[in-house]
Amino acid sequence: MKETYTQDKVFELSDFTQNPLTNSEYENCIFNNCNFADSDLSEFKFSDCTFNGCNLSLAKLNKTAFRDVKFKDCKMLGLQFDVCNEFCLSFSFDSCNLNHSSFYKNKIKKTVFKNSQLEEVDFTETDLTSVIFDNCNLKRAIFDYTILEKADFRTSYGYSINPEINRIKKAKFSILGVLGLLDKYDIDIEK
Repeated sequence: MKETYTQDKVFELSDFTQNPLTNSEYENCIFNNCNFADSDLSEFKFSDCTFNGCNLSLAKLNKTAFRDVKFKDCKMLGLQFDVCNEFCLSFSFDSCNLNHSSFYKNKIKKTVFKNSQLEEVDFTETDLTSVIFDNCNLKRAIFDYTILEKADFRTSYGYSINPEINRIKKAKFSILGVLGLLDKYDIDIEK
């Protein structure tokens, strides 16, 4: 199958569940309020693209390439980023709902998660070096054997991180957030 190339295009209010997006390489494209729910985006390539107000929940991402992609106000429930193309994998999330997604074993250094819902997200064995979690809900997110060095959790909440099995050197936490590092000890801390 011949791969196509699409550049500098704006997609508005497109429902790709009814008319699937063509498998292509998309560069510098903008997707505004589009529906990709349950779509198969396997082997698509997105470079310097922006997704605004889109629903990508449960989309298939086998070998999908995301290079410098911005997601804003997107619904992204249950996405398996762990099967994406790892080459130059980079993205940012602003005001997105990523609940129940997986970044298992991804190397996503310096990623920014801002004002996002990350409940029950799997970060097992993920390299989150210098990642910023700015005002994010990390309730029941899984951090097992995760690299969190220089990660910034100061404005986020709900996380529980075991410092004995995760690398947290130079990570930043607020004084209240430190409680999320002590959960495993089942101790009572009073103010």
